Amino acid sequence: MQEEDQVFLEFVVKGLVDHPDSVKVQRTVDEMGVLLTLDIHAEDMGKIIGRSGNTAKAIRTLLRVVGMKHNARVNLKINEPEGGLRSQEAAASREEAPVSDAAKSLDEAMADLKI
Repeated sequence: MQEEDQVFLEFVVKGLVDHPDSVKVQRTVDEMGVLLTLDIHAEDMGKIIGRSGNTAKAIRTLLRVVGMKHNARVNLKINEPEGGLRSQEAAASREEAPVSDAAKSLDEAMADLKI
């Protein structure tokens, strides 16, 4: 049987995203409390995080309220989807970084500063 916190999270997230079929929630319980791990489509990441993370904060707050009803601590982890924007930007920045600038010697740096 699925727990209320997991059902609640699925309901809220599926209402926000464009790809509700790709929403997956895993629930694990340990001594720290309940951990809900959310996997979503890469295009929906911004909708779940929100501007400055406000949507994710609101979802976490609501999950804590649901958890308090059952005397449990509920935490939310949002997994970065493969092909997500952050992973693409990180790969692009690694490709563009010139190796020669990083390997400048101290003498070259001092000469650039004209000290």
